Amino acid sequence: MKITLITVGKLKEKYWQQAVEEYQKRLSAYVKMEFIEVSDEKEPNNASEKDIEHIKDKEAEKILSRIKNNQHVVTLEIHGKNYTSEQLADQYQQWMNTGRSDVVFIIGGSNGIGQKVKQRSDQEISFGTLTYPHQMMKVMLMEQIYRANKIIKNEAYHR
Repeated sequence: MKITLITVGKLKEKYWQQAVEEYQKRLSAYVKMEFIEVSDEKEPNNASEKDIEHIKDKEAEKILSRIKNNQHVVTLEIHGKNYTSEQLADQYQQWMNTGRSDVVFIIGGSNGIGQKVKQRSDQEISFGTLTYPHQMMKVMLMEQIYRANKIIKNEAYHR
């Protein structure tokens, strides 16, 4: 299984970098991981809705340029489908069983995900209706991917 995480913006704080490195180390026994960080667009003070849509469109172009045609694209969106950890593990297993072994997860910037990326998405997943910083979402997603692998392999960790 190959997992690619595309995120808008860079991890700046050392503690987030350390958390990502820890999960990357744990996940290396299960999957090949690739991390792609695209630069976020600067938001002007008092940005209008039109400005924000323009920012999301520019970020979307950067994201889409990094996706291959054969990849299964999963966007993290507030209005996506909610999963329990067990359900996500089942979904993960289904991807593997149906030949979708090259999965891209996309975490948008502070304004969300552009419409063109949503149109390219094969699946939308939600971690709830709360808003989280993208750095935290990256760590949370990696933890859930790790947990899914542990559940599938019936290894201790999940509980």
